[in-house]
Amino acid sequence: MQAARISPSDTPGGGVRPVEGSGLSLPSVPPQNAMDREFIARNQIVERYLGGRLPLKGTQDFERYCHDHPELLDEIGLTGRINAALRLLEAGGRAPPWEGRAKPWWERLPVLLGVAGVAIVLGILALVLLGKLSNSQRSISSLQRQVAVRALDPALSTHSYLIAPNRESPSTRSLLTMGSSQTEMADLKIDLSWTRMTVFRVTVDRVDQGRVALIYNVLKDSNGVLHLGLNSSALGPGNYLFSIDGLNWRGEASPLAWATITIAR
Repeated sequence: MQAARISPSDTPGGGVRPVEGSGLSLPSVPPQNAMDREFIARNQIVERYLGGRLPLKGTQDFERYCHDHPELLDEIGLTGRINAALRLLEAGGRAPPWEGRAKPWWERLPVLLGVAGVAIVLGILALVLLGKLSNSQRSISSLQRQVAVRALDPALSTHSYLIAPNRESPSTRSLLTMGSSQTEMADLKIDLSWTRMTVFRVTVDRVDQGRVALIYNVLKDSNGVLHLGLNSSALGPGNYLFSIDGLNWRGEASPLAWATITIAR
């Protein structure tokens, strides 16, 4: 049996294929695009690799070839290329790749530490103020309950005070001080002997705060003295203005006199 003759032109790409029916095969010819120095130089593999223009397969083949032939790195002057690239980055004001980009001022560690410190201080201050506010609210609530349920203190003594009121206008000057450390029952004797009127209206105002009491149809005695009995614990500490108006037979009021007294505790 004669073997069939096969020429390179009989196979696609000029390769050799097995002889039909012979059971024998011939080795294939290496591909024309195998990675070698000539291929690298002819196709500018180094420039394309450094420029990131190689496809994935080409990149892997080139890296594998450099791994097997490290002397190629010296031949292509890779170190000089890298130094030139670094100088170019420096001239352009760019940081080397391993240094990363410069962080903006708000991302820098000292600024972050400062902001964290300020936040901690403000948090502590807020907690302290919240605690004080809570204590103040409890104190106010306690005082309100005490005021709501508090009864008058028993009078431990009785004193009489003769008062000559001001006839011209209200005055902030106090005519007397009562109460002090002990609760007392004060008999306020207001001298109205100089007027012919016998029926009066007494208005009590706490100075710079508000009205406390309004007493109608108060009579003076035969000596012309108007009597007012007052427990000193009935009023809080402060200055009180007593305004005295005369009432005619029709109940019309006419301002007559004023007296300011001080309640002490």
